[in-house]
Amino acid sequence: MPAQFITIITILILTFCNVIQAAPLDFNRDIRPILSDKCIGCHGPEEKSREAYLRFDQLETALEDRGGYAVIKPGEPENSEMMARILSDDEDLQMPPHHAQKELTEQDISKLKQWIEEGANWEPHWAYVAPKAVSIPKVSNPEWCENLIDSFVMQELDQQKLTPAADADSITLLRRLCFDLTGLPPTTEMAKQFLNDSSESARSKLIDQLLASPHFGERMAMYWLDLVRYADTVGYHGDQDHSISPYRDWVINAFNQNLPFDQFTREQLAGDLLDNRNVDNLIASGYNRLLQTTHEGGLQQKEYLAIYAADRVRNVSEVWMGATMGCAQCHSHKYDPYTITDFYSMAAFFADLDEAKHFTNGGNSLPTRREPELAVLSPKQREERQEIEQHIQELGREILPALISGDEKVSQLLKQYSSAESQLKSIDKSKRLTMISASIKPREMRVLPRGNWQDDSGPIVQPAIPEFLGTLKTSDRSSRLDLANWLVDAENGSGLLTARVFVNRLWSLMFGHGLADLNDFGGQGSPPTHPKLLDQLAIEFVDSGWDIKHMLKLMASSHTYRQESLSNSQLEEIDPENRLYARQSRYRLPAEMIRDNALAVSGLLVSEYGGPSIKPYQPAGYYRHLNFPTRKYTADTNQQQWRRGVYMHWQRQFLHPMLKAFDAPSREECTAERPRSNTPIAALTLLNDPTFLESARCLAERILLEGGDEEQLQLNYAYQLALSRQPDVLEQEMLLGLLDDQFQYYQTNPQDAEKLLNVGLKKANATLPQNQLAAWTQVARVLLNLSEVTTRN
Repeated sequence: MPAQFITIITILILTFCNVIQAAPLDFNRDIRPILSDKCIGCHGPEEKSREAYLRFDQLETALEDRGGYAVIKPGEPENSEMMARILSDDEDLQMPPHHAQKELTEQDISKLKQWIEEGANWEPHWAYVAPKAVSIPKVSNPEWCENLIDSFVMQELDQQKLTPAADADSITLLRRLCFDLTGLPPTTEMAKQFLNDSSESARSKLIDQLLASPHFGERMAMYWLDLVRYADTVGYHGDQDHSISPYRDWVINAFNQNLPFDQFTREQLAGDLLDNRNVDNLIASGYNRLLQTTHEGGLQQKEYLAIYAADRVRNVSEVWMGATMGCAQCHSHKYDPYTITDFYSMAAFFADLDEAKHFTNGGNSLPTRREPELAVLSPKQREERQEIEQHIQELGREILPALISGDEKVSQLLKQYSSAESQLKSIDKSKRLTMISASIKPREMRVLPRGNWQDDSGPIVQPAIPEFLGTLKTSDRSSRLDLANWLVDAENGSGLLTARVFVNRLWSLMFGHGLADLNDFGGQGSPPTHPKLLDQLAIEFVDSGWDIKHMLKLMASSHTYRQESLSNSQLEEIDPENRLYARQSRYRLPAEMIRDNALAVSGLLVSEYGGPSIKPYQPAGYYRHLNFPTRKYTADTNQQQWRRGVYMHWQRQFLHPMLKAFDAPSREECTAERPRSNTPIAALTLLNDPTFLESARCLAERILLEGGDEEQLQLNYAYQLALSRQPDVLEQEMLLGLLDDQFQYYQTNPQDAEKLLNVGLKKANATLPQNQLAAWTQVARVLLNLSEVTTRN
């Protein structure tokens, strides 16, 4: 086809495209995602798959003269081969090619044309450029803005001619804050106080109170444990238990103590390499041991060491860098500048870990051995032990003089001494094993061509950060501690990039989704909706001393946070996913919180802190296919049964059915964002899982014992416990009608009441009329199944 004819067709077609934009395009927001999704697979950084010596992750080859024409001619889309190919009706010339199944939309084509018209300006990928401070934008309604968050959000709303939603009512805001910061519902006392005073000072005081709660660390740990793929079992082969629960408790303590995130990072990646390291540092280093492992008979050690190395690179890069470096295990990344050499150089940081012993020293015991391990006490137990030791020393100093002088109190002192020694032995018996990191002579690390562990032809590599991000300046072989320091060094490392990744995660906990893609900060991820805001939050995080509680309070104190979550027709059309934050987000609570909420409302929740993993009720026979060894699940028969979900036993191959029903991950890989499904199985779980049945019965007992003598008062009390509010007229009519129906049924069917009330470990209150208790139990089941109860609004 003559070039002149192609040009004419191009001009004609573009004339009919909607290409007029109200504002100039932003390359990273508007153009890079199109190029990454549609073009870079064939025209990107990976040399072997690159076509036509053309790269769209860089601009140079697209601008160069190709014998009288250029792929992109800035300012002249009609003379750019890119547009001619996109609009060609010749299948041999058309781009993207039909077989690639990467068809461009009319909007994509319009944006590309406008971009070239505007000069084809190019910007480096936003995620690899350190955040820079900018001035707070001027907005249409500055009085609405409480802090920098509101100003940047309002700026985007102004551009879209949107106004923020009204403030949420006091109870909705109270429940939102409680769930977001502690994972638990407010108490009735908290609700009364906040209804009486929800002023700015009261809100600030409430936020501080929640951040200071020991439940804060438990709530934050739920998310962190997803990221680092924490589980109580090895995952592979027999999926045996392994010893790691002290690491989970360390994470909870770290969040409660507000351990700065930079130190939080160092202790996990290299706690065993720190100067003057202590027990807690070693427990934290268990992070390096959280991956799936095996000691299956006939395994190839070299193969699994390669698997372990790849697993660690994937996790570190995803958690701290928001990067998909795992794609570079077999070849250089197709969409981002990570090379295969970068992948194995990153793996080399972890080549010093002592982790091969379990291949020959494992076994099918429960828990299995995973040396190196350390027997540890909790921080509280260590304090108690120290106090007892001091008491023993003091008694020792008193006993000898008393013996010499014949003091009659010798007998009493000896009894106290013996008792103290017994207490010491009892504490020592409660030590728990936990896997830790230990450094040995590093293994040789090679680039594995196509990821083949049997191919030793690749070059030997030393520990190094991705080449395009710079180099580590160390006098000797770089260590895990050097890597950790680089990740949080805001001046000479990637600290600001790391900060941006983590504040994006914190934002998702407070607003339902990230400002940018939670899984991928690379070319295939969604760019930030508010890039300047994300950058300012990263800078604020570093300037605050990596203070996590400070960042969460900043978000919770914003006006953006306290908006109501109800949508409207305008928002449904313009912003259905709430990416502009003209309202708050509403979404179902995570699995653990749904269970915690039911236990708390019913009065069953046991707030014991830390300790071994718990085993709630579970269907009989669920573990029947688990072998090496075969095993039978035994639920706890004491108050452990009603502890928080963060302490639940996490079996990778057979995740607890309740957790699975509400989309909790198996934790085989990093999970930065859980899915949120809506299935009949979830509703059936809320109705029939023994935990929820027992919770419903105990809630019914509270209603009858504490709610007054009249059904209306009792229903009001039930709503106050479950929803922190009073029922409306329709709810009263429906539920009191249900109550009456159920009461009549159980009067004539007492045997069914007995069956219903005998579910669970805690026995039903025998002093209450059983038909009345059963009827209220059914009402409580309905309450615990309400969307409002399981939803964060």
